[in-house]
Amino acid sequence: MTILFAEVITHVWNAVLLLEWLGRVTAFALRAGPAALAALPRIGLWVRPVYAVLIGGLPLGIVTGLALGVVIWMHTRDVLARTGTGAVEYLPTFLAAAVLLELAPVGAGLIVAARTGASLGAELAAMRVSEQIDALQLLGVSPMGRLVGPRVLACVLAVPLLHVLIAATALGSGFLAETVTGSTSYLKYNTAALRELVLEDVIPAALKTLAFGLVVGVTGCFIGMNSREGSEGVGRAATDSVVACSLLVLAADVLLVVLIKALQQVL
Repeated sequence: MTILFAEVITHVWNAVLLLEWLGRVTAFALRAGPAALAALPRIGLWVRPVYAVLIGGLPLGIVTGLALGVVIWMHTRDVLARTGTGAVEYLPTFLAAAVLLELAPVGAGLIVAARTGASLGAELAAMRVSEQIDALQLLGVSPMGRLVGPRVLACVLAVPLLHVLIAATALGSGFLAETVTGSTSYLKYNTAALRELVLEDVIPAALKTLAFGLVVGVTGCFIGMNSREGSEGVGRAATDSVVACSLLVLAADVLLVVLIKALQQVL
């Protein structure tokens, strides 16, 4: 009985710590959002971070898109062929819906979470350990405006671009896989891919990537800015950033899909 009570207390305490951490991240986000908007006119501050995020995520984005298009085609073609005569004609529609509505946005978010989240956590943690952030504060420069805002803005701008890259590559690789069978043409494939999709579905799915970029930028910067354990803390910040950013991207995806569906039903 005592062991069970201790386990309950431990779980409750962990839940309290999680809520406290989420509250601190939310408070940090409320400061980072305006800082990102303020950095928008200062192009020199965020061009290099955007470039770093895009170039770093470019190979992963291309490989992800190629893999998604070919793998979905391979898995679903035989299933649709067994479904009935003419069902294979809906393969481009299924591929486009799966890629544009879910796989490409989440894939872009997770790529940036894995690569840029770790980079943000380690970079800002190293600056915290070397007291560069304290030096900026002594000079009267806001670390939020100088360091956090441009990085958050870079993530917000880069994730939608990676989403477009992954989606285009996936649809292109699906078309190439389909042409191997010699049963389609570009016009036929394009018509079938867009047959059932409407802007009311595609645009909200694409806008999710803005939220994913915000989540990754805020979380990575928050963990890096709050690192306090010397050189060991730099490595821990990188690891914690990847885990936290990935989990929050997936959680944000679920919440946003529920919210989008609710709004579509109301409107």
